[in-house]
Amino acid sequence: MSVISSSRPHSRRWVHLWPLVLFLIVSGVVLYSLWHYWPQIILNSAIWQKSINQQMSALLREVAENPARAGWSLLSFSFVYGVLHALGPGHGKVVITTWLATHPSRLKSSLKLTFAASLLQGLVAISLVTVVLGILALPSRQLHLSSFWLEKGSYLLVGILGLMLCGRALRNLQRVLRKPKRFTAFKPHHEHHEKCDCGHQHLPTEKQLEAGEDWRARAMIILSMGMRPCSGAIMVLLFSKVIGVYGWGMLSALTMAAGTSITISGLAFLVHGFRTLAVRISGNQAPVLWRQVTWATLAFAGGGILVLAAAVMWLSAQPVMRGIRPF
Repeated sequence: MSVISSSRPHSRRWVHLWPLVLFLIVSGVVLYSLWHYWPQIILNSAIWQKSINQQMSALLREVAENPARAGWSLLSFSFVYGVLHALGPGHGKVVITTWLATHPSRLKSSLKLTFAASLLQGLVAISLVTVVLGILALPSRQLHLSSFWLEKGSYLLVGILGLMLCGRALRNLQRVLRKPKRFTAFKPHHEHHEKCDCGHQHLPTEKQLEAGEDWRARAMIILSMGMRPCSGAIMVLLFSKVIGVYGWGMLSALTMAAGTSITISGLAFLVHGFRTLAVRISGNQAPVLWRQVTWATLAFAGGGILVLAAAVMWLSAQPVMRGIRPF
């Protein structure tokens, strides 16, 4: 049986990158839709947030009058609020989807990331209200000014994370391009498997997965997602402190964080699944060098997206000049 080279003609290489092309097309459509409908989205979000605030304030008043009867209703409503609130636009979803789409990572570790970030977001809100209003006894305007600077800090971390990913991608790309080209012969009708040594990469290697588990990048992801306190949690904590049920307010904020983690984890599961499918489909056909260059370039693009998103959010963030007035 004759032996042929495993290299493919340059003109056919793009055929094996259809998952990447599909991802870019879908991303473009989503970004264009958000850009076109953004004002309407913001308006509807404000109306929805006002209605939610009214319902939450009513539940807190009921808890103050009868904790045993209204407490579970408050926590259930808070959980649903967290689930639905996470469906809206937010920088946390940009961070986690960009990371998972451009870097190999185990699903279990990805879900841990989303849970830790959501829990940190709830704890930051509780700590902020406790310190500013409880310990320092400052006015609510100072509370929202502190929240504003935490928000700016989270955007700064997003930008730093993007620069880190860009730098890592450039180093990987430089290392890959310096490698000598190696063509491994294989037979027609060859059956691929994990240890067939045919020169094709079928799945991410352990080294790649460990790179995706870099603790510095993971810590930056958690901080950038969780450092910004949820506005809904701030409102609940503020109003619960005013009417004397701060303990229930803290439970409500943590329940919101649990609901948020459910939604973000579902998003992480979908992105992880699509990326794994793309790797499996293209891994058996595209040459190793071509795949390595493609994923390094995609990782660099992901880092650039985070830097751009951080710059836009930093410039668009505005401090709250008045305190939240619960309805």
